[in-house]
Amino acid sequence: MGGDLRDHSKLKAFELADEIAVQIYQVTRKFPKEEIYGLTSQMRRAAVSVPSNIVEGCARESQAEYLRFLEIAFGSLRELGYQYGLAKRLGYTNESEFPDFENKMNKAQKVLGGLLRSMRKTKSPQPKV
Repeated sequence: MGGDLRDHSKLKAFELADEIAVQIYQVTRKFPKEEIYGLTSQMRRAAVSVPSNIVEGCARESQAEYLRFLEIAFGSLRELGYQYGLAKRLGYTNESEFPDFENKMNKAQKVLGGLLRSMRKTKSPQPKV
């Protein structure tokens, strides 16, 4: 890459992840107070992890490191998807409050998953010396 760092702000995956992080903070504000160290904290941590890892990956010079951070971001996004579903089943949130949230989560998974697939195809099989 030669010092030419990637610009995370130009990635659709980052844009979606950032929007999801903001919405998760809005969603979890209404959770029961006893969940502040439980599901609220877990969901916020996972939500912030997604765009944070995209940003950190973009700042890395090597393609392998970039891919690793994108994989971590994808894992956090999947984790958040489970946690959101759990919160819904527990009655902490419902679709009427954030009607497009699940669609945004699905879109983010597709976009980030597509980015990962394309990165894996272009990843050089030769180790750096």
